[in-house]
Amino acid sequence: MTGSTTIAFDIETTGFQADDELTVVGFDSAVSSRVFLHTETAPQTGLADRLNDTLRTPVQLSHHDSEQELLNELATFVTSTLTQRDAKLVAYNGERWNGGFDLPFLRTRLCTHGIEWPFGTLPYVDVMDVFETRFNTSEDTLDGVYGELIGSRLNNLDPFDDSGTAVTAWEEGAYERLLTHNVADIRRTRALMELAERYCSKSDFSMKSLEPIV
Repeated sequence: MTGSTTIAFDIETTGFQADDELTVVGFDSAVSSRVFLHTETAPQTGLADRLNDTLRTPVQLSHHDSEQELLNELATFVTSTLTQRDAKLVAYNGERWNGGFDLPFLRTRLCTHGIEWPFGTLPYVDVMDVFETRFNTSEDTLDGVYGELIGSRLNNLDPFDDSGTAVTAWEEGAYERLLTHNVADIRRTRALMELAERYCSKSDFSMKSLEPIV
């Protein structure tokens, strides 16, 4: 469990319905972040440089003209890079026994575009479950739990008070703020997973396979 690399994962979308689309998908490791941005118009020149100036730890950003292009590149990245490593995919309320958001939304969008599920060999852990059952916190949101147990650094970095603001930011072309929010989320998720691994036993983590039956 602790020997495998943690790859934190989070998405941003245009909404919460089945026909809404992905706008940002981010992955974070201890070395760097890999972020995919879908916009219908090209972002301003120098966006990646400004992100790296703000976020310090490197961010590799790619821009995609359509959701399908983003998903194709995401699938290539996952199968050629992540699944070749001793890694586990980690999210906060990404997919739990009673719901979750990120992985169900991603399944629907991949299915819509006829793209195969790319995460087959990666184990998955939802870190929200650990903090609900193995820590005494008064908060249950990602930023709330992070703030109580770790501190304010990444919370101060996040320009949004809640994830719903990400929809408006994308519509208004505020891509730098949107991407900063996504990176703050994936880095908070990875930080919480690393904290949990320092204080909890292997049996406290519910690890599942993401490999489909067919």
